[in-house]
Amino acid sequence: MVMACRVVNKRRHMGLQQLSSFAETGRTFLGPLKSSKFIIDEECHESVLISSTVRLLESLDLTSAVGQLLNEAVQAQNNTYRTGISTLLFLVGAWSSAVEECLHLGVPISIIVSVMSEGLNFCSEEVVSLHVPVHNIFDCMDSTKTFSQLETFSVSLCPFLQVPSDTDLIEEEHALKDVASQTLTISNLSGRPLKSSELFKPQTKVEADKNTSRTLKNSLLADTCCRQSILIHSRHFNRTDNTEEVSKPDGFQEHVTATHKTYRCNDLVELAVGLSHGDHSSMKLVEEAVQLQYQNACVQQGNCTKPFMFDISRIFTCCLPGLPETSSCVCPGYITVVSVSNNPVIKELQNQPVRIVLIEGDLTENYRHLGFNKSANIKTVLDSMQLQEDSSEELWANHVLQVLIQFKVNLVLVQGNVSERLIEKCINSKRLVIGSVNGSVMQAFAEAAGAVQVAYITQVNEDCVGNGVCVTFWRSSPLDVVDRNNRIAILLKTEGINLVTAVLTNPVTAQMQTKEDRFWTCAYRLYYALKEEKVFLGGGAVEFLCLSCLQILAEQSLKKENHACSGWLHNTSSWLASSLAIYRPTVLKFLANGWQKYLSTLLYNTANYSSEFEASTYIQHHLQNATDSGFPSSYILNEYSKLNSRIFNSDISNKLEQIPRVYDVVTPKIEAWRRALDLVLLVLQTDSEIITGHGHTQLNSQELTDFLFL
Repeated sequence: MVMACRVVNKRRHMGLQQLSSFAETGRTFLGPLKSSKFIIDEECHESVLISSTVRLLESLDLTSAVGQLLNEAVQAQNNTYRTGISTLLFLVGAWSSAVEECLHLGVPISIIVSVMSEGLNFCSEEVVSLHVPVHNIFDCMDSTKTFSQLETFSVSLCPFLQVPSDTDLIEEEHALKDVASQTLTISNLSGRPLKSSELFKPQTKVEADKNTSRTLKNSLLADTCCRQSILIHSRHFNRTDNTEEVSKPDGFQEHVTATHKTYRCNDLVELAVGLSHGDHSSMKLVEEAVQLQYQNACVQQGNCTKPFMFDISRIFTCCLPGLPETSSCVCPGYITVVSVSNNPVIKELQNQPVRIVLIEGDLTENYRHLGFNKSANIKTVLDSMQLQEDSSEELWANHVLQVLIQFKVNLVLVQGNVSERLIEKCINSKRLVIGSVNGSVMQAFAEAAGAVQVAYITQVNEDCVGNGVCVTFWRSSPLDVVDRNNRIAILLKTEGINLVTAVLTNPVTAQMQTKEDRFWTCAYRLYYALKEEKVFLGGGAVEFLCLSCLQILAEQSLKKENHACSGWLHNTSSWLASSLAIYRPTVLKFLANGWQKYLSTLLYNTANYSSEFEASTYIQHHLQNATDSGFPSSYILNEYSKLNSRIFNSDISNKLEQIPRVYDVVTPKIEAWRRALDLVLLVLQTDSEIITGHGHTQLNSQELTDFLFL
């Protein structure tokens, strides 16, 4: 990557400054309207186009201790959830700056850790009210409703915080009428309800406009948190369940209103569109993949009475750069690419069922399974070592071919590498050998074709061979889908196989990785929504509620210090209690500032505001109204009431059911929040380069600053 640097002040916390520097590089990736970046290698001058935090961090120099910790946190989030990474990175930077400010004001580290952890836990409890139950999705499937009917409504901005023009207001009211008709009001344990996040739009004059699709344009944002944990000094950020439950301040529990009607999502298409966050093309492929799995499960069971679970481990991608995007599709079976030299073999096999053998290791002459002990003290002396090696591999390849001929096997799937010499021999004998096959693919063919996986070709017998596999070209004209590496796409399937492949195409090779990443992000969003049977209503209400609640807590702590202390910590020393009472409002304020920066940056990224300051001012206006009321959730409900009273009297199209809502997954966002704060507090407590006291005066001007190269 082209070298970038930032000045690091040695008088301040080095580790936190480094976290802020790394986080600054990914600000443009926050929200649905991501600005792509070109990463240029200084040595070879090659470039790649990226639009994700994970790909960005792969190109940065993360060799420092802080960089490695950040990379581990990001990789843990990505490997598990495939979403929430941009949120994690941004909050790491925002909360690092918040902690730096606390240190600058002299707040003890123990107080920072305690109050920030408790503040985030408190937010976790409050946002539970935004849960939308997802039940019986496949019991209520509407075959007449398709993804394309809803995808015309672009969902990529944050609607409830954008400032609409007069001509946009008719679209705004259209959306709010939909929200008013079916509002989310799920109460948490304290009975506090909250509705949908499409709120806080300014009141302006209604003017006619035919375009209603932009109403929910770019509606995203529901980063949430609902699980308590404590900071553990571990490179893997482990959690424990024996954490002490945090009590809420007494004053806040008085803000309880009546429980309202509960909204549920029970439609797959609506859920998929709501989770697409504007990426309709990727989510449409995911939704079609789920439909194929569901149909296959019904066929296998003979009915659809048993509960269906979306199995993401049986979804695969096949990337074909150089082809138009319209070629992207989803197919049952396994689609992969093989060398064009296999073209005659495919033509020979495509009109007949073939027998299959599955090799779970490498298919090479010198492969030995893990744990194999080679015989010791054996030497082979030969005049020509090359002749020995060539003869050995040739004999081995001939033996493998004889085994395949003996059991009439025409297709071999290998989980590892395959000998090039063996591939040549198999092509000549009209047999297809495919290497580097995913383990789940091997298992699926074992189940459907009746094959048994073996480690060595010598273990093959009649009971290990599968039957009835169909081999064909992905397209009727194979030369039309030859990629730039001179490979063709083929399709392998058999009756009842539980495999679905998404073929991803793009004419620009540099965008292929981004397209695949976006597909998997959508797939995991839908997977966790179905698995957890709940989602958050998106649009920014979660972050705004956290911001409002923390603001009120800070004000209450300032006014009722002693009362608040008794409500937050138990069995603490008088010194700690008094210190906590003094510093809690300050720490809560800076923690809330992280949410303010988050929302401001997100709004600025939508290009609706000329600066982050303008976006922050707009948020602050509504935040002041919410905190002045003392009841953030009630303020939200009142805003809805004002808008709805005017909407119900307007003549708006009755096709409101077609406007999609915006959802977000629960656990991935919860973990993004938690990992971000855990990382910041870990670096805070373990960094030994904090300079305090009179040592400041001993540094000259050159020693005060340093450069952090990215």
